[in-house]
Amino acid sequence: MILDRFKPGNLGLETSEEDRETAIVLLTATVLIVMFAYWGRPGFFFTSGLVGWFSDRASGVLGDDVAVGGYLWWGLASLFFRVAVPLGVVALWLKRSPGEFGFRVRGTLRHLPVYLGLYVVMLPLLIWASSLDSFLGFYPFYDRAIEGGAAFWLYELGYGIQFIGVEAFFRGFLTFGLARRFGLLGVVFMTVPYTMIHLTKPMPEAFAAIVAGLLLGYLALRSRSFVPGIYLHAGIALTMDLLVIARVGALGNIF
Repeated sequence: MILDRFKPGNLGLETSEEDRETAIVLLTATVLIVMFAYWGRPGFFFTSGLVGWFSDRASGVLGDDVAVGGYLWWGLASLFFRVAVPLGVVALWLKRSPGEFGFRVRGTLRHLPVYLGLYVVMLPLLIWASSLDSFLGFYPFYDRAIEGGAAFWLYELGYGIQFIGVEAFFRGFLTFGLARRFGLLGVVFMTVPYTMIHLTKPMPEAFAAIVAGLLLGYLALRSRSFVPGIYLHAGIALTMDLLVIARVGALGNIF
């Protein structure tokens, strides 16, 4: 029959176990990226009933500053969509050890000097970027963070937590999930969606995300862990916020 010509075997579409795992990783990642975009960002906190729930419980401590709860939600949602769900897929569906996907701390200490060196290299670039209007008007994400006090520290807490999810998802789940099938090319594939989540940020940062994705992906594979990348990513983000706050003369509110 003519339809026999289009059987998978005749088209060279036979799937191996590696192909199956790669498909699961890619499809899961795609669904989670969409879910996080709609339900994981601070905006969802304000358009849902969460802001009212948080206000009832935190207004006594934070006063009228309950909007910072959106950034705490951002961090917690990142842990769920980008860490907990991928871990569940790895352990329950793929039947693999989380350590095979970069979820490991042991042995990473010896790689920290490399990441510290990258931070030192980045520092002059951060100082330069903090002088640009596009960055001055963008950071920190939460405007009231420049007032210091609880506003700043709670915002930075949520902001920092979400980097655990960023690194676990992109440099862990995606990078290691694709590397088994594609090797280092998997790092390139991971860098595409990683760069796309930066498209709402200043253009220099979006282009820098390409370099960061490739470099951090390679280093994660080399160290067999995404954990050191969390320290670097969060450190750079905190430094940028502090530099911008210093530029506008409000650093005294923080310290």
